Amino acid sequence: MLALIQNCSMPLARMVRPPSRTQAQPYFSSVVRASMSPLVKFPSQVLLGLSEKELGQLALNFGQETYRGKQLYHFLYQRKFREIKDFYQLPEGFRNNLEEAGWKVGRSPIFETVTAADGTVKLLLKLEDNRLIETVGIPVKNDTGLSRLTACVSSQVGCPLRCSFCATGKGGFSRNLQRHEIVDQVLAIEEVFKHRVSNVVFMGMGEPMLNLKAVLEAHRCLNKDVEIGQRMITISTVGVPNTIKKLASHKLQSTLAVSLHAPNQKLRETIVPSAKSYPLDALMSDCRDYFRQTNRRVSFEYALLAGVNDSEDHAAELAQLLHGAGSGYHVNLIPFNPIEDSEYKRPSKRAVLAFSGALESAKITVSVRHTRGLDANAACGQLRNKFQKTPLVTDPTGLGVFSVAASVGNFAVSCRPWKLVLMAT
Repeated sequence: MLALIQNCSMPLARMVRPPSRTQAQPYFSSVVRASMSPLVKFPSQVLLGLSEKELGQLALNFGQETYRGKQLYHFLYQRKFREIKDFYQLPEGFRNNLEEAGWKVGRSPIFETVTAADGTVKLLLKLEDNRLIETVGIPVKNDTGLSRLTACVSSQVGCPLRCSFCATGKGGFSRNLQRHEIVDQVLAIEEVFKHRVSNVVFMGMGEPMLNLKAVLEAHRCLNKDVEIGQRMITISTVGVPNTIKKLASHKLQSTLAVSLHAPNQKLRETIVPSAKSYPLDALMSDCRDYFRQTNRRVSFEYALLAGVNDSEDHAAELAQLLHGAGSGYHVNLIPFNPIEDSEYKRPSKRAVLAFSGALESAKITVSVRHTRGLDANAACGQLRNKFQKTPLVTDPTGLGVFSVAASVGNFAVSCRPWKLVLMAT
């Protein structure tokens, strides 16, 4: 028996010997070393978007001290490095283990940059799946230099709502953006301008309320980690049932901007097809409740379309609508940016001033958005369509039907090129 054990001892030793360094799974071997903390799973293997506490836990998962998480945090949000290999203060073994385990920073390369004469910069970012999204940097200068830098960010690749005047809807819809893909847009603008972003508006491609989870996660990161004040962040929506109530429950100090574009239900349905599923009276009721819960003024975006919704009668009707819905409102007038293949025209300066004056006479707070970047495909979706015109997701049957993987409150969303359907679930 002893001879048998002796004869077997060498093969048994080989069987239990740890694999060589080239064969080992670094992530799991690191986890074994992290005996002081249980393994915490993360929903994705992307660093950007994680908080300092989460990065500290990640370091523990890899058998490192928690201060390594602070270093990760510094490289992500202060130094804004794009690759893990550039995190030079981290041990080489830790960096290698992160990369071998599939972790990445989560930054996207800039595919195209267009700069307008007024200094507005529109970027196309190329995502990991080769889809393109837009983000815009809007600088405001004074005598001492750059006083404000606004990042207009996208929340979806394309948009399923297909508002009749919007270039983004004409380019089709593909998917929701992830948290890090939203945050990355702000960092990309800072990188191009070499200046901190002071304001963020969720007014780029997509409907933020159809991707509310990721938008709120990105909002937290932009506020806490990138250090942009909540009151400097605006979340826009064309109106999706139940979502304004959900947003109000978070009691953010950010601004809610509702894309109204018409003073009555009938006209609104022709401009915003999804309005058929969200009547104007219900939308205004939700806005009134939002103001009561958050004490934050609601801003109404109103795209002025020549000969469609820009008359003084429309302005009087809009004032009546807002007075009937309570207080705490502001109207932001947006003269239409011409886009290719659109039947809409930009209103004259006289029409814009008359509309604005009619609202002011009715004691409605109003501002007119100064148009920026007209020579840089300024309208949302224009630049993306130049490079990626066809809808990004099509049905394999060839019928041109596509589905949207999103749910809103008690509604499921199904989109086709010609209509939006909100189905109760």
